[in-house]
Formats: sequence, structure tokens, C-alpha cells
Amino acid sequence: MRARRFIALWDNLRLALGTLASNPLRSLLTLLGVVIGVTTVVTMMALVEGLRTKVTTDLSNLGANVFTVSKWPGGINLGRIDWRRFQKRPNLGLEDLRAVREGCPAVTTASAHTWLGPNKITSALAETQPNVVVQGATSEWIETSGRAVSAGRFFSVNEVEEARPVVVIGLDVADKLFPSQDPLGRELRIRGRVFQVVGVLDKRGKIFGLFSADNMLVLPLPNALDLFGRNRSLRINVQAEDPIQLQRAQDEVTALLRMRRNVKPSEPSNFEVDTNESITRTFNSLSSVITAASFGLCLLSLIVGGIGILNIMLVSVTERTREIGIRKALGAKRRRILGQFALEAVTLSLFGGVLGLLLGLSLAALGRWAFGFPMSVPAWAVALALFMSSGVGLVFGIYPAARAAALDPVEAMRSE
Repeated sequence: MRARRFIALWDNLRLALGTLASNPLRSLLTLLGVVIGVTTVVTMMALVEGLRTKVTTDLSNLGANVFTVSKWPGGINLGRIDWRRFQKRPNLGLEDLRAVREGCPAVTTASAHTWLGPNKITSALAETQPNVVVQGATSEWIETSGRAVSAGRFFSVNEVEEARPVVVIGLDVADKLFPSQDPLGRELRIRGRVFQVVGVLDKRGKIFGLFSADNMLVLPLPNALDLFGRNRSLRINVQAEDPIQLQRAQDEVTALLRMRRNVKPSEPSNFEVDTNESITRTFNSLSSVITAASFGLCLLSLIVGGIGILNIMLVSVTERTREIGIRKALGAKRRRILGQFALEAVTLSLFGGVLGLLLGLSLAALGRWAFGFPMSVPAWAVALALFMSSGVGLVFGIYPAARAAALDPVEAMRSE
């Protein structure tokens, strides 16, 4: 009995493949919607998975026992933000940094830094594009930022207190300003001021896959404030002794700053505390939105493809009415005819799903090769894409298959 069913299934599959092969151009045009839908979902899932991998890697470099206190919301922001409300908050300054260091027992190290935007940096040999991110920082920044120095050293506490003209640069800046030369000990200019290179940061590549973490420059905080203006809020990196003490350190810092900034118990804090976990949660919310949008586009494309399959199967039933009549006259049962055309629709749709999957995998591989982005297609996305494509064929192929199975053999054989 099982052997007979297997033979019947094989015969139906062979007939379905023969029908596809006899009209290849018509079949491919019919499958465009399915191909586009599956390609969309596979590519977007590869992008989301790559972003998740990149975010996890970048955040792990910051350390599990570090968090940041800032006037402005950090991480990945969704939706519209009322920046004017944050602008009214008081700035965070060096006095807050000292208070955190002295008044929070669970804090082992704290540093302050400020981003100064893109700038043009020059040397005696070359100049950069006006896109180098200049950052002012205290000497403890190197311990709380997850970065390391690959050559030379970071500036010291005395150099920061005395505002000495020293600077630490990223690899992109070093390659641009000092090609084929050792940058240590050489001079560069920032807004007309001369600084000496004392260190080169380790290579990090792109942050979140968006911008290079090596196209940056760090100078002592007093020099930065002198060059770019002192009326700016600082970001404070706080390091606990270990991840277990992280929550205690956050509570201590939050309580201290709320008291210093005269925040009432019933009011929300007028500063932000960002951790790896909070940024990850925000990113997961963003990836959920992207995933939902991808499935919406995929569903729309699959519906279009399903309508194409419905149309082509109705045409196929009409073209093969006489064949159906002869088969039924020779003893083919209704379920055999139903199974034949349903399998043909599923095969057609599944073939489109495979094409879309291959195209999506190719785009993911292209993203890895061209942009160095860790795009990878999760196994569940592959299975879901194939399931959805074959499901579309089954849903939209049922009506034509039922119509073929319901044909009267005598009337069908009279058809020309």
C-alpha cells in the first residue's frame, strides 16, 4: 500500500516537473512575486542577524561592568525625541565626576569624555577629510572605554591636569597623516594648535556596522574644552569592580546625582544611565520592527505571487481539460487528479522559494565580501522561507486543483 502511494506521489511530482519544464518562461514570470518575497525576508533576516552579531561584539568590548551617565539619551533611539526637553537639563561636569569617584563605594574607576564632532586634522605630510571624530577625555577613559593602545601609550593624569599638547589617534588617522611612517612622536594640528602623538589606538573597525571607530582622535579634556568651548555636557563612564556589583554602582551613582541635581523623589532623573543591557534591549526592539516590516513586504509579495500561481494553474487546467478527461476515463480517481494539480502548484511555488533563497544567500555573501558586514542567514529563516513559499502554492493551488478534479470525464474528453 505504501509502495503504491509512493509511486503515485512520484508520478504526480514527475508530471509537475514536466509541466514546469514545458513552459519555463511562463513559470519564471509567474514566480516573480514568490522570488521577491523570499529574497526580501532572507536578506532582511541576514541583515538583522548581522546587526545583532555586530552590536553584541561591539558592546562586549565595553565590558560587562561599565555603564555611562549622560545628559542625552544614548544607544539606539526609536521614534521621535523631544530634544528640547533634554536641552533644558543641567550639564554634567567635572564636579559630578569627582563626586562619583569619592561618594560611590561600588565604583572603582570613572572617567569623563565629550564628543566634539567631525574635524579636519593636518600634519606636515597630509591632511584628513573633515570627518575625524575628535574626543576630549580624562586619563581614565582608556580603562572604561573598552579600547586599548596598540603603540605608544595613553596620556597620563599629570598631562591632563597640565593640559599638555599630546594626543592619541586611531589607525585610520595614523595611516592618512603619516603614511609608511611611525606616527609616535610626530606632530599634527587641530584647529591651528600643535599636538604631539603619544599613542595609537587598537584597530576596531566599524561600530554597529555604521562608522569607523578608527577614524578618531583623543586629546586631554582641558585642551578639548579650550579648543571647542567649555559650555558642553560631559559623558561619564563608570566602572564597577565586577558585573555583580554593577547594579549597586548604578544605584549609588543615580542616588548621588539625583541629590546633587536637586531632583525630587516624585520626579524622573534629569540624566540618562545606559548599560550594555539597555542598549541591547533597544536594539532588539528595533530589530523586531525591521522583522515585522520584512514579513509584511514578504507577505505582500507572496500574495502577488500566489495570485500568479492561481492564474497559471487555472490556465493549465483549461489547457489540459481533455487530458484530465482521458485520465479519469481510464480510472484515475478524483483525489489523484486533485493531488496532481495541488502538487504541481506547490512544486511551482517551492521552486520560486528556492530561487529566492539562493538570491538572498547571494546578497548576504555579497554584503560580507563587499562591506565586511557579518551578514548570516539563520537556519529558521531558511526553513520559514521555504515553508511560506510552499504554503502559498498549496493555498492558491487548491481551487484550480479542485476544479480539475470535479470535471466530468465525458464533457472533458469533448473539449478541444
